[in-house]
Amino acid sequence: MLAASWVCRSCARSVGRAGFSSTFLRRASTAKPALNLPPALFERARILAAEHDQLSAKLADDFDAKLGERLGEISRVAVAFKQYEKAKAALSELEGLLKSNDPEMRELAQEDMKDTHTQLADSSRELSVALTPKHPFADMPCLIEVVPGPGGTEGRYFADTVFKMYQLYCENKGFRSRIIKYESSDSIGSKGSEGEIALQEAVLEVMDVGSYAHFRGEAGMHRVQRVPATETKGRTHTSAVAVWVLPAFPEESTSSAESQWDNPESDFYIDPKEVKSEKMRASGAGGQHVNKTESAIRLTHIPTGITVSMQDSRSQHTNRENAWKLLRSRIAQKRREEREDVARQLRSSVLAQSQLTRGDKIRTYNYGQDRCTDHRAGVDFHNLPDVLRGGPTLAKVIEAAQAHFTERDIQALIADEEAAATAAAGKSKNGK
Repeated sequence: MLAASWVCRSCARSVGRAGFSSTFLRRASTAKPALNLPPALFERARILAAEHDQLSAKLADDFDAKLGERLGEISRVAVAFKQYEKAKAALSELEGLLKSNDPEMRELAQEDMKDTHTQLADSSRELSVALTPKHPFADMPCLIEVVPGPGGTEGRYFADTVFKMYQLYCENKGFRSRIIKYESSDSIGSKGSEGEIALQEAVLEVMDVGSYAHFRGEAGMHRVQRVPATETKGRTHTSAVAVWVLPAFPEESTSSAESQWDNPESDFYIDPKEVKSEKMRASGAGGQHVNKTESAIRLTHIPTGITVSMQDSRSQHTNRENAWKLLRSRIAQKRREEREDVARQLRSSVLAQSQLTRGDKIRTYNYGQDRCTDHRAGVDFHNLPDVLRGGPTLAKVIEAAQAHFTERDIQALIADEEAAATAAAGKSKNGK
């Protein structure tokens, strides 16, 4: 039996008056449970909303760039808070109507209760998202680094598939991207079941502002389950590919400390004295260029031991620039992760143990079942060829990962507020 299309409330009432049963009517609903936000967050939102009104009044009389920038920073919180207050007031009004002596008024109020509860839940979620601190690298470009994981040759083949998947996705979505590094294995000349080459390592730079926030959920271990081209008995093999998403130094410098690689306060800053630079001869396929000119560059950051090598270009200058770009991104990511580790140790919450690490298997691509599963979001997507072509199905997978990160950030924010409130209450009790 086909599901009935949804019917609005006014039409449903008209149908009911005409004598039709409401049994076969299906009302649209996107109800989500309202978030139980701590009072401290609501108070913070109230203060920011009041500040937003004051700044709007000042800017109406005389424009000021700094005030305008501040207004933009807090506008999302102010709008979300006003929507929440509006929904809360509507719910309070409906609860009053439920006590009315008029049966028809009570019926109308009861019908509107569900939608109002949905609006309240949506506005509370939007408010919590607006209050969540923005990731410091969110507005930056990014580097997507793909490296074969466990699985031998099959892992190298699938690494090529994953790299091309992100290339195609960027093309389909209109992201500006370029290949920084693309190295195949020297010893293997065969191809995989889908015509892939055996990839050693590849790096794709996505140059659009905000691409780090878009792709950061892709970092982790991507597992593939399929029958390799060399398998004669039809057995399914499992292998994996590691994907790292790093913040990239933008081509056009901004005032942000994170994007100023020569600013000692920036995460991207590296003291040149701490870097060992070596020139090498390129290896692999490349004709007359290979092994005849010292165009390859290897940089080693001595304090951390992080090493980057680059040989994609015939120009030593280009290889050096790209090597420095990748080294800065890795160092910045490492520094950010170290700060997050400290923050997690201070947070007395189970969320501290669910932090995504590079060793996590975040996604599975199962060829036999035509399925792509994102394990964090807990959802399955079919039409695997469209996923690997970077099509609309992959866009849905990435959106699911983004929703997971948003939910995790919200819960972390709530946990931090509750921990701070508990600590403050403890200090107050001890002071007495």
